[in-house]
Amino acid sequence: MAMAFKMATTGMNVTDECRNSFMEMKWKKVHRYIVFKIDERSKAVMVDKVGGPAASYDDLAASLPDDDCRYAVFDFDFVTVDNCQKSKIFFIAWAPSASRIRAKMLYATSKVGLRRVLEGVHYELQATDPTEMGFEVIKDRAK
Repeated sequence: MAMAFKMATTGMNVTDECRNSFMEMKWKKVHRYIVFKIDERSKAVMVDKVGGPAASYDDLAASLPDDDCRYAVFDFDFVTVDNCQKSKIFFIAWAPSASRIRAKMLYATSKVGLRRVLEGVHYELQATDPTEMGFEVIKDRAK
């Protein structure tokens, strides 16, 4: 059943690995983040990199290329004002200005299909440079 999820708008597939890795992150907490990339030859969204439970947000930011688009999800743990441990999952659409126009268009049109597969995302960010997805932005959104 590989390549089960087809994105109608772009003809892009989302591999089972994408969904399975996301479920492992969401339920088993085995990944702090997952980076997804589009492979234009196979017309598929696939897992590019994962960060283990001890990985930081800085590790995620450092793993994103300066000149190509990616999608990422990050599991942000925090403590509320009334001292409750919480976790929120962020979806990040990374499209740096140095990336190719074709890549930006492909990632923009394929995002909805991937998001449909990733059930349980709390917040979404669009970022074209690191400041738009800085840790302070994440902390502020999660309140």
